[in-house]
Amino acid sequence: MTHSSKDPLHGMTLEAIVNALVARFGWEELAKRININCFKSDPSVKSSLKFLRRTPWARKEVEDLYIDMIETANEVTNDVPADSPWANWQGKKE
Repeated sequence: MTHSSKDPLHGMTLEAIVNALVARFGWEELAKRININCFKSDPSVKSSLKFLRRTPWARKEVEDLYIDMIETANEVTNDVPADSPWANWQGKKE
């Protein structure tokens, strides 16, 4: 029997979380959402990771934003009714 964790951060590295947030929001929007200098001044994944690993409150804010992003994405996905002709559409090319 495999154990399925309810924790959305289970198995996620901090680097993967930062990369996902940057891909979704970009550095500028990320800096607006979380007011920390590593996102505002010459941002990079490396400098952000260094800061976040030393700063528990900032890391928590980043993790919370990531969880919100996942939950929002899941809500959008679940908005398509199962009986909709688009429910299983995958953009197949003919």
